[in-house]
Amino acid sequence: MGGYISVGKEETQNMLSVIGCKEIDDLFEAIPKEARLNKELDLPSGLSELDVKRKMKSIAGENKVFPTIFRGAGAYRHYIPSIVKSVTSKEEFITAYTPYQAEISQGLLQSIFEFQTMISELTGMDAANASVYDGASAAAEAVAMCRERNREKVLVSESIHPQVLSTIKTYCYGNGMELITIPVKDGTTDLEFLKEKLDKNVAALYVQNPNYFGIFEEVETLGEMIHSVGAKFIAGVNPISLGVVKSPGEYGADVAVGEGQPLGLPISFGGPYLGFMACTSQMTRKLPGRIVGQTLDVDGKRAFVLTLQAREQHIRREKASSNICSNQALCALTATVYLGAMGKEGIQEVGIQSMSKARYLAEELAKIGFTPIYNKEYFNEFVTLSPVDPEVVLNKLESNGILGGLVLEGEGSSQILWCCTEMNTKQEIDELINYVSEVI
Repeated sequence: MGGYISVGKEETQNMLSVIGCKEIDDLFEAIPKEARLNKELDLPSGLSELDVKRKMKSIAGENKVFPTIFRGAGAYRHYIPSIVKSVTSKEEFITAYTPYQAEISQGLLQSIFEFQTMISELTGMDAANASVYDGASAAAEAVAMCRERNREKVLVSESIHPQVLSTIKTYCYGNGMELITIPVKDGTTDLEFLKEKLDKNVAALYVQNPNYFGIFEEVETLGEMIHSVGAKFIAGVNPISLGVVKSPGEYGADVAVGEGQPLGLPISFGGPYLGFMACTSQMTRKLPGRIVGQTLDVDGKRAFVLTLQAREQHIRREKASSNICSNQALCALTATVYLGAMGKEGIQEVGIQSMSKARYLAEELAKIGFTPIYNKEYFNEFVTLSPVDPEVVLNKLESNGILGGLVLEGEGSSQILWCCTEMNTKQEIDELINYVSEVI
């Protein structure tokens, strides 16, 4: 297919004649006339390609695009190699929808299989699904998949992203699971409070590592604690961090989930993103959504199929353990191409640069009075106190084309969550410090 080119009158008439119709209205004979609109839609007339581009550029021009960004909090600006868009913009990927018909969907199924393989390798887990809608729904689905007949209580650390916590609460309310939040102590999960809440009715513990404040949690200790009562350990992770720190598989997680946006997807005002889910072999049959497996066809050639789940998992809602049935195939392909282009060394380099630049920024901010709140190891995000009104600081930065950190929730809060990635240069950090110094 050469492009999205509409058909002309002659082509339309030929298609109608093939199916035995004289005009378009014949297609709607089964619809009662009183149910039809019987008038033209109130829409403006069509535009030429040139005029459409002009109009879209005019609309896009209203967006505020920052050349320099020091904000993360769940959405991160990373460098995206040109090959990523080159591959994913091919029409056979853009137009692909559902791979139920394995005979004609081998290319799409293979791309999903490669995504699953890379996510499994990245997280150190045994299996992964075909991707879900976003990181928040992946976390909530992971909680639901750990539910057992006599275990309907979930423990969730308050150090996770607030929107993820909100999504988990919504799922738990809907499926009747009891949710207990574990408070934060010195920037990480309160181990003593957690210990008090452990019992035989707990199904799982969900912790984010690094957490919302950028700090690395004591994941090995947390895993041992939750496993001591026979419950499952769910780890939420930033995939880029896995290039430099232990994977969930290495520290004993049963399920690993996260937001795949850092893997080649632009910030794009919030989407579309993708969630990833991976688990141990013991949990594979509880993994929601689609899973693509590799097999051999009748001729002994490699082939790909949907596996482990019947289609009824997706269409019989009242009997399904999950309502996830679609998958973010194009976004998952983007992550796959990005991971393939970057390789192990590339992901590691992105992680190292993000960490080192965050530390340089933290050191420079501390010199001008922005004191770090937590004295703990962190990835590429950290929290400081602002010696002046944080909104004044951020407005100063914004007026100079810099999107500064995020003011954390709370009335009168003077805490700012800062972030660095490999995209931030030393010159940009020094400029930020100069502007903030002017405010002080």
